[in-house]
Amino acid sequence: QVQLVESGGGLVQAGDSLRLSCAASGRSFSRYAMGWFRQAPGKEREFVAGVTWPGGSPYYADSVKGRFTISRDIAKNTMYLQMNSLKPEDTAVYYCAAGGHSYSRNVNSYDYWGQGIQVTVSS
Repeated sequence: QVQLVESGGGLVQAGDSLRLSCAASGRSFSRYAMGWFRQAPGKEREFVAGVTWPGGSPYYADSVKGRFTISRDIAKNTMYLQMNSLKPEDTAVYYCAAGGHSYSRNVNSYDYWGQGIQVTVSS
């Protein structure tokens, strides 16, 4: 009941910053817990960052703590992932997701997914 579309990916050098956006349409994402996941070639999709529902409290994977920041603009129905100090190991397809759980790092807890967007960090 909600459509998600990511934007803002691209190719950057190590140490650079990038800001991903996830635009939602349909049901307001204020009704959902939200999260960002990523999947590198040959690897499982992994949790990156999330926002609880209700409350909107952010939480992160240990690998990105201190470098990435998740936020939401409810009025614009848009979620963001600010990525700083990017590393080559951050290279992956990034997905935004929405679900009904208040807190989850589990990919199976999310019901709706964007199409994914490539982030490539060169060494």
